Amino acid sequence: MARASSVAVPESGDTVSARLDLPPDADRLLVLAHGAGAGMRHPFMEAMSARLAAQRIATFRYQFPYMERGLRRPSPRRVLLATVRAAVAAAVTRAPGLRLLAGGKSMGGRMTSLAAAEAPLPGVEAIVFLGFPLHPAGKPSTERAAHLGDVALPMLFLQGTRDKLSDLSLLEPIASKLGRRATLHVVEGADHSFHVLKRSDRSDDDALDELTAAIRHFADLH
Repeated sequence: MARASSVAVPESGDTVSARLDLPPDADRLLVLAHGAGAGMRHPFMEAMSARLAAQRIATFRYQFPYMERGLRRPSPRRVLLATVRAAVAAAVTRAPGLRLLAGGKSMGGRMTSLAAAEAPLPGVEAIVFLGFPLHPAGKPSTERAAHLGDVALPMLFLQGTRDKLSDLSLLEPIASKLGRRATLHVVEGADHSFHVLKRSDRSDDDALDELTAAIRHFADLH
């Protein structure tokens, strides 16, 4: 079952679009935020929601206010974090009874973890990062991960080996320091958008299938 929905964000006065994809046999619900440059209807978000539904994981996708308004520049951080909280609260009411995961693509995942570092996200049992944006392209650093030590939840990092926004030589020690809270799954040959090279023996669909299987496995363990 797919159903259009919405999320009210009191912090900014916005009401943003959302979509619930709820398979009849779902046992988990992933509150799924989009990345900085593309909204919840981007083909990647659509493809992941469809694949997750086939693995009994419902998704609740939602827009951030700037994307809802058709703007390119992200909303202020306080508004982004408020949107994450509002979306989690809305998801619980749309699909009650399902165990809850939260996260997202790139910026969406990072905003989810920043919100969780500030205060618990009610009902959320774990966080899923579809490409954690550790640093800007060509500027390796770890400042964007400083808050992760304050996240008291299991975290799944799904990262491509060609991701220019997340140097694995920097991310791996961060995940190791987080200990049992962090699971790092590396997708060979994938970039930040999880595209793989045409000359490889794999397709983009293969990469998406691998992401889906990793999320299902992670959900089963947590």
